Amino acid sequence: MIDLTREGELFIVRLNAGPNTIGPAWQARMLEVLDTIESDCAGDAGLVLTGDGKFFCSGLDVEAFTSLEGEALGRFGSAMMELMRRLVVLPIPTVAAINGHAFAAGAFLALACDYRVMRGDRGWVCISEVDVGVPIGEPMMTLLRAKVPAPVARDAVLNGTRYNAEEAVEAGLVDTAASEGNLLNVASERAQTMARKERRIFGTLKRQLYAEVWRGFGGGDL
Repeated sequence: MIDLTREGELFIVRLNAGPNTIGPAWQARMLEVLDTIESDCAGDAGLVLTGDGKFFCSGLDVEAFTSLEGEALGRFGSAMMELMRRLVVLPIPTVAAINGHAFAAGAFLALACDYRVMRGDRGWVCISEVDVGVPIGEPMMTLLRAKVPAPVARDAVLNGTRYNAEEAVEAGLVDTAASEGNLLNVASERAQTMARKERRIFGTLKRQLYAEVWRGFGGGDL
């Protein structure tokens, strides 16, 4: 479902369950992964988050999500808030290597990382909620507004625009594109360049930079 490996200074998190949809089990595993990373990132470290095959992350597991009721639904929402909050301010550089489609919550997962590298010849980034009739919570909207220019946020949300790599770079949704074979290398190089930054101040600066996003996901005052 989600594999975690350590390659030198870098944590490599690979989503490897087909379309990589987000359900309760996926959330639990991702929180375990973040626990492991946070317990071992006091020194030189960075993170690369990627998928497998033609999918980065296709958003929520709709079947699993719609079956939740009561406390289970509340736990799902709380877990989503927690993992997004922790990823946004993880005290190490984080880079999403978008190997394929990143839809809805999958697009927001990539936006939670500090940088984004996208495969140049395949895949879309799309905030598709408008086309599937799903609202976007204020915390996710705050994240979007913090990461992309206002006109891009407008078109992405209201039109459900699909962006290929070239368009995503131009729009500011991702930082650069790379070939399939070089995607992980480019993402790793980006993380590696910052992996030796002083960890305490790096984490502090990230919380200051993303303070509004942090609070939106339930982080409280800094």
